[in-house]
Amino acid sequence: MTLWMVRVGKYGQREQLALNENVAAIGWEEVPDLSKIKSREQLSALLRQTYSDKKPKTLINWESQIWPFIHEMKRGDLVALPFKSRSVILIGEVTGDYQYRPDLPLDSRHTRPVKWKGEFPRAAFEQDILDSFAEMTVCRIQRHNAEERVKAIIAGKPIKVKLPGQEGGEEDEVEVAPSDIEQYALDQIRKYISQKFRGHVLTNLVAAILAAQGYQVRISPAGPDGGIDIMAGHGLLGFDRPRLAVQVKSGDGPIDIKVFHELQGAMKNVGAEQGLLVAWGGYKSSVEKESARHFFEIRLWDADDLVRMIQTHYEQLPEDIQAELPLKRIWTLVPTEEE
Repeated sequence: MTLWMVRVGKYGQREQLALNENVAAIGWEEVPDLSKIKSREQLSALLRQTYSDKKPKTLINWESQIWPFIHEMKRGDLVALPFKSRSVILIGEVTGDYQYRPDLPLDSRHTRPVKWKGEFPRAAFEQDILDSFAEMTVCRIQRHNAEERVKAIIAGKPIKVKLPGQEGGEEDEVEVAPSDIEQYALDQIRKYISQKFRGHVLTNLVAAILAAQGYQVRISPAGPDGGIDIMAGHGLLGFDRPRLAVQVKSGDGPIDIKVFHELQGAMKNVGAEQGLLVAWGGYKSSVEKESARHFFEIRLWDADDLVRMIQTHYEQLPEDIQAELPLKRIWTLVPTEEE
């Protein structure tokens, strides 16, 4: 059994398609049906013909990703799709050979049929596996016994391992720099926050972000809160609209639709027109569908959303929070020839 990672598109455009069609799909839309490609030499020639303006190094890189997708993946292998819209990893089992699907959108026609086993929060995966997910469009994930560890996550019994640099871990393995630097940074910051800001402390962090956005906030005391952790409003005393009710869930597991409906009821009790549901462990697809029906009423933040809000408003956060969460803004070159 092999574990593969397949991206869902630069902007996550293949996420819903993967769920609806039970497939893992890749782009390279200019490339025709690959069913008759039987050797890497044939694939290489086709890529040179299709992308005559690309550099040889780029074509070699693409070939190294497309070939495993069409020929090396086997039935029974696991495939992981890191989502862009939510802080989850979709895991499934490959159930068939490569298929070209002309019925699907142009950028999703190269497919593998998959039986999805579930969505798992990024927080369920150790950092070395997340780092591997930040590499290419298609790649095999195998460092540090990754296959067995992901199987254990699916079974609800995650395995802890000693990683290079840790006490008792191997020292000689060379780590590979990720290609998706942004996601790599998000994962690093998320891990740090999960260690430093747990429970009610995470509520204080969310309140600080809202205050930086211009809200007057009231934080409920630790303990039973009636479904509302923060109440916020604009204006000098916080009486002005929009009036916001916030629920913060700091657990690692995704929340279900019950939590969403509980916030709706709590909003009515306090006269809040709008709600914010912060779910550190993410939320199930049913919650995302329900939130679409209430677009002008409730917003959802998962761990990635919260990190991005921190990045946006970091300079306006209190000094004590900046001291607890030391971040530095950097600039990096964006790759221009990435599929």
